[in-house]
Order: sequence, then C-alpha cells, then structure tokens
Amino acid sequence: MKMRVLLLAGLALLASTPAVGESLIPITLPQGRVVLAELADTSEERARGLMFRSALEDNHGMLFAFAEPQQWSFWMKNTRMSLDIIWMDQKKKIVHVARRVPICSRTDDGCPQYQPNENAMYVLELAAGSAELLHLDRGVTLRFQVPGEPPDKKPPQIR
Repeated sequence: MKMRVLLLAGLALLASTPAVGESLIPITLPQGRVVLAELADTSEERARGLMFRSALEDNHGMLFAFAEPQQWSFWMKNTRMSLDIIWMDQKKKIVHVARRVPICSRTDDGCPQYQPNENAMYVLELAAGSAELLHLDRGVTLRFQVPGEPPDKKPPQIR
C-alpha cells in the first residue's frame, strides 16, 4: 500500500511539471506581474506546442523562441483549449495579439492558421482571456531571458 501511494504521488508530480528538457521562463509584464512559460525552442517542441493539453495553470503559458524573425503562423490542431496567441519582435515588443483563438476539432490539416502582419521572433501562448486580463496589447514590451541570449537591458531608473 505504501509503495502504491508513493508511486501515485510521483506520477502526480510528473504530470504537473514540464517534461524533461523543458524550462520555465519567467516573463515580467510591465506592471511587475510574472508569468511562467515553458520554453519551446526546438523544432520538435514548437511543432508539439500545447497540443493534447486541456488546461494551463494560472499565470502559465508556452513561449516559442525562433532563430530569426518571420511572420510565424500558428494553428490549433489537437489543442484542447482556447488560447491567446501573442507575437513579439526581437526587442520583445508585442506586434500582434490573437485573442480567444478557438480549438480546432478537424482531423485533417484544414485548421485555420493565425499569423501577424509583422515579423516576430517570439510567440507566447496563454489561456484564453489572459491577454485582456494582463493588459497585453500591441506595443507593450515584456521582459524575459531565453537561455543563450544576451541579458535584457533593464530600463533606466528615475531618481
């Protein structure tokens, strides 16, 4: 019985944490609030994204980091929850927000694609409604550090 309880506790812990190889990146919003995002920076992680998940913890999401800026398109195939998709340029300034993007239950590759009109280097996916709640709009700059990148410059302090 004790072994079974330990096994179940271990499985619960594994289910609630990112998979091996995934990192949690703290993303600081202008008002000081922090969102934790799983990092998707390989082609496999970016292709899988949040597929097959039915929920996200509060203040959690997934950050997609790309090697070069482009008009990266996203779709909701096999994604079981509505999302807000936020594209950012290389300075981490929001260039486009797709709000409350619905799930796509199609089994073929006919799901709609969503993309910005400007190039983006990063994309943040959050639970639907988060962008509005957190005041994430075009022109807002976020602060975060992706491994291997030079550190963000902190804004000058006013004295």
